[in-house]
Amino acid sequence: EVQLVESGGGLVQPGGSLRLSCVASGFAFGLYTMNWVRQAPGKGLEWVADISNGGRSTSYADSVKGRFTISRDNFANTLYLQMNSLKPEDTAVYYCNGRIRMRDTWGQGTQVTVSS
Repeated sequence: EVQLVESGGGLVQPGGSLRLSCVASGFAFGLYTMNWVRQAPGKGLEWVADISNGGRSTSYADSVKGRFTISRDNFANTLYLQMNSLKPEDTAVYYCNGRIRMRDTWGQGTQVTVSS
């Protein structure tokens, strides 16, 4: 069974940091580009960042560029999102996502709340 499981969310003060993880199973993780996508309360899905299958190429939304870093460990089948200088507008449910075997695949999400 193809599965993505996120963790690492929580409540953090503005200016703080969090590191999200997404553990993949049931497929050859190292073959696929992976994404982080978020959904703020009452809003639609927003693409945050992506990373190529080998990890050499990354892209970021303008809203997070310079503050967030996407990375992956293909030996551990894990995707990461390091989030620094967090702002209240980063509050959202964060999902890892990939088009796995031609199917759009999502984890269950992890809640990130940035508030003082």
